[in-house]
Amino acid sequence: MGRVNKITPELAEYIRQVGVREHPVLRRCREVTHEGMGDRARMQISPEQGAFLAFLVRVLDARRALEVGVFTGYSGLSVALALPPDGRLTACEVSEEYAAIATGYWDEAGVSERVDLRLGPAADTLEGLMVDDAGAFDLAFIDADKTSYDAYYEDCLVLLRAGGIVAIDNTLWDGAVIDPDDDSPDTAAIRALNRKLREDERVDLVLATIGDGLTLCRKR
Repeated sequence: MGRVNKITPELAEYIRQVGVREHPVLRRCREVTHEGMGDRARMQISPEQGAFLAFLVRVLDARRALEVGVFTGYSGLSVALALPPDGRLTACEVSEEYAAIATGYWDEAGVSERVDLRLGPAADTLEGLMVDDAGAFDLAFIDADKTSYDAYYEDCLVLLRAGGIVAIDNTLWDGAVIDPDDDSPDTAAIRALNRKLREDERVDLVLATIGDGLTLCRKR
């Protein structure tokens, strides 16, 4: 068995120093969120996750991306900065508070024209998109309410082209997925989805130990 490194805060900082090229607006978004959002700041993805999403955009030569769950805008900004000028991110967010914060960072970074913000329940937005845009998206990122992950995954799979990727955040859930005493609805939903994805022959699969677990599913 190869060496398994425990990601300490010091090692995480090293990764961000040498392995991430963080745009100044991304850095400000991250720092302000952590300073001002209290416990809610845990919902923000890590810089290395943002860099990884941007890398996927470029590897896929993506023109259309989809985000389920915006929060303060870090993940959406990571994607939008990597898209070409004619690219478009469709961003689903139910909270007006979070959407307003995210929009400010997108404006500051000069990528607002690449972002189509859909304010309202993501399930409704995804259902509407499936009417005309099935198979039109290159990349989807899911980071929202965990009990709806399975439904979001199914919708995103319809919306992705063959060869497109859906990335699902928090699939390790801070280790709770292997805690036999944790039967909370969120944990149970993530466990069930992880088991389902393992057997889903519609996709190629890897669960990467980036951030809190990032599962990548490539549509066959």
